[in-house]
Amino acid sequence: MTVQDIEIGRKNAIISYLTIFGTIIAFYLNNEKKSEFATFHIRQALGLWLTFFALGYIVGSFDSWLVSMGFYIFFAVLFVFGFGNAVGKKAQPIPLVGALYQRMFANLGK
Repeated sequence: MTVQDIEIGRKNAIISYLTIFGTIIAFYLNNEKKSEFATFHIRQALGLWLTFFALGYIVGSFDSWLVSMGFYIFFAVLFVFGFGNAVGKKAQPIPLVGALYQRMFANLGK
């Protein structure tokens, strides 16, 4: 990734972490001006949001505030890490799951 590519895609990368709708909007905005940096973060954000909703459904079946709180803290840390990387102009995968998301959504944005 070049410095120019990062500057072009930075706005879309940041938008992608702002709700699932932000990810969808960033995806379509990135189709106009392709940016490898934005595509990287769109994959990360999409994976996080899909995992959040899938696991949230399962965690919701537990009737324990401790389990729920741990779930929300875990995802908050991952989202802050990804958002911080987008703001900081870094293309670093999210810990634990980032590399998996890059492989799963490899065709996204091509």
